[in-house]
Amino acid sequence: MPPPPSARHPTPVGGSVAGVVERLAALPAREGRLTHLERLAPRPGRPAAWPAWSDPEVVAAFGRRGVERPWEHQVEAAEAAYGGRHVVVSTGTASGKSLAFQLPALTTLLGARGRRGQRGASALYLAPTKALAQDQLASLRALEVGLRVTTHDGDSGRDQRDWARDHAEYVLTNPDMLHHSLLPGHEHWHRFLGALRYVVVDECHHYRGVFGAHVAQVLRRLRRVCALHGASPTFVLASATVAEPATAAGQLTGLPVHAVTEDASPRGAVTLGLWEPPLTSYAGENGAPVRRAASSETADLLTDLVVEGVRTLAFVRSRRGAEQVALTAAAQLGEVDPSLPARVASYRGGYLPEERRAIEQQLRSGELLGLAATNALELGIDVSGLDAVLMAGFPGTRAALWQQVGRAGRGARDAAAVLVARDDPLDTYLVHHPEAIFGRPVEATVFDESNPYVLGPHLCAAAQEQALTEPDLALFGPTSRAVLDQLVAAGLLRRRPQGWFWTDRRRASDLADLRSAGGRPVQLVEATTGRVVGTVDAASAHGTAHPGAVYLHRGETYLVESLDLEEAVAVIERADPDYSTSAREITDITVLGEREHTAWSRCRLSLGEVAVSHQVVSFLRRRQPGGEVVGEEPLDLPERSLRTTAVWWSVPDEVLEDSGLDPGDLPGAAHAAEHCSIGLLPLFATCDRWDIGGVSTARHPDTGVLTVFVHDGHPGGAGFAERGYRTAREWLGATREAIVSCECESGCPSCIQSPKCGNQNNPLDKAGAARLLEVLLEEAASDGHGAGPARA
Repeated sequence: MPPPPSARHPTPVGGSVAGVVERLAALPAREGRLTHLERLAPRPGRPAAWPAWSDPEVVAAFGRRGVERPWEHQVEAAEAAYGGRHVVVSTGTASGKSLAFQLPALTTLLGARGRRGQRGASALYLAPTKALAQDQLASLRALEVGLRVTTHDGDSGRDQRDWARDHAEYVLTNPDMLHHSLLPGHEHWHRFLGALRYVVVDECHHYRGVFGAHVAQVLRRLRRVCALHGASPTFVLASATVAEPATAAGQLTGLPVHAVTEDASPRGAVTLGLWEPPLTSYAGENGAPVRRAASSETADLLTDLVVEGVRTLAFVRSRRGAEQVALTAAAQLGEVDPSLPARVASYRGGYLPEERRAIEQQLRSGELLGLAATNALELGIDVSGLDAVLMAGFPGTRAALWQQVGRAGRGARDAAAVLVARDDPLDTYLVHHPEAIFGRPVEATVFDESNPYVLGPHLCAAAQEQALTEPDLALFGPTSRAVLDQLVAAGLLRRRPQGWFWTDRRRASDLADLRSAGGRPVQLVEATTGRVVGTVDAASAHGTAHPGAVYLHRGETYLVESLDLEEAVAVIERADPDYSTSAREITDITVLGEREHTAWSRCRLSLGEVAVSHQVVSFLRRRQPGGEVVGEEPLDLPERSLRTTAVWWSVPDEVLEDSGLDPGDLPGAAHAAEHCSIGLLPLFATCDRWDIGGVSTARHPDTGVLTVFVHDGHPGGAGFAERGYRTAREWLGATREAIVSCECESGCPSCIQSPKCGNQNNPLDKAGAARLLEVLLEEAASDGHGAGPARA
């Protein structure tokens, strides 16, 4: 619980937000929880003159918004784009990247109009979320320059879509609509695409993994279709947190891209605290100690900051967690002041469009003082006026962390942020190793646009848009010809003298789901009313929307009555059970082929293709609060198979015999090492532990020895396992360090237990895992620099 009202002090006008955080951390009940406090110094701005080509009306419009002069980096990027040079703007959060692409686009669009205002040029803006596109729409309309601008997304009605196609000069959409709507119907968009001068790709760091590979192919299809209509647009990309921006933007677009990275905008002081919840007296699975939940700590801090008048955004990893943090904070605020609960809300994906828009407006207006959100609000939505950010758990990558921190203190205002560690190996490692966060670059964007499971559907879609020809193949990459041959053999494409043609009656764009490898999202339908309450992505439906599952939406609890996988519908009903549910899953893995390997003396590190099978076989009921298991129910759900990429390491029997490890401890040692290595891989690759999976065995049939696998969670792979292979010594060294430095005796969620374990974290051996990794790393060190990667 937060401290009583008497322990609180109002924030003085102009007072330090960081001081409030330090004072809250210094309360006796919270002693020792703040493990590190990093202060980033403020930075003055460097303004520049408006470019000579700038439209006076546009300059005046920015002036009305308070922009007297642009910053140097804005001018550099705008000059490059106006001159037809592809450019990526990689400067800090709230550094004004929007002006860098709006200035050349608006100047060009307004200057190209005919005498009667007819469209002479057009621009296309792509955002990873609808909320960000809506925010940009509001920004453009507020300039009041007479621009014909609209969104084209899943929330747009038929009339709005037709108007966008026929009249809009500036269309804001997302990669999904570009893939499913604009490109398949490009002939209807001839006038817009033929006049396309700029393509803006905002928050481009968001395009990683399989999603990034899909978007890279969508952009190549866009370039091809534009060329068919006589256009060659300039691409402008933007991100506050992308490593090697020129390389990443070039990989995404397939074009040479100029990078603007020197941030000339002013920044206030930023204070970032690392916070570790205490161990509780509660014993979890197998008697392991459990730390207080990050969501509970975050709810308490959110309560205190709202009482202090500090406008705060709390990022929570899960939908259910965001709901619970908001509910807990509201209940605690009600004990202080009956008017305060109404000033806290939650925000997440799955809400209806009108719900999202209303919450965004309340946050901007200051009606809301506190908001618990998933990363749906991580991206560049203008929520200026925020003072502090709380993060209930490391958001998966350093790039995402700085993106979330940047939501507070926009402009030259000071800001504070607190990262509250989850009971998780990576979070625990980071709060005790701040050097892993500060002073290090963000992770390189990882995706594989040549993944055949990604490339194949887009080649089909491109062939339906316009028959593919030999000259097109260079656009889609060196593996496109081999993939085309496979598509012809499968009967999806037909080779003719003029090229490759789509032969199926289906829409080729339906073959690819950009954001998921698992098909259509599952709709959650209320049994009594038929109302669609929300959605769950197909890959998660087996584990979260199975019959008997407890589902939380906007503070209300539902029970899932049935799940129809063919129709992608789960029927739910309101209920208030005193338990939560968690699915139990069995997993198996088969090596299909080794692509590369490295000899670590007698051990072997490998990278290759594997087949993984998953099946949810039952679910556990856990009493709430408390978490003890009160029952298990079997489930009859189909097995799901996945062909993907994995990194694995093998330890032969002779090494294990020399290590002194008891043979009976090997299954638990390998299992614990697998869990912790999955937890630490996000430190080295742009992934989340939920993007990857693992299997361990004391003797795998394909290797004949003890083997631990870590695999990508998407068909064909997403580049994460390969990143693990390339950084294996550092990755596995950090894994061992996380295990041995954890203060628990025999293993806990902070080191070797996993929330996604299908075997309910059994067996696990902490000491055995530490020794196993020590032996593996000793073998690597004894081999000098190793034999180096070898092609299998």
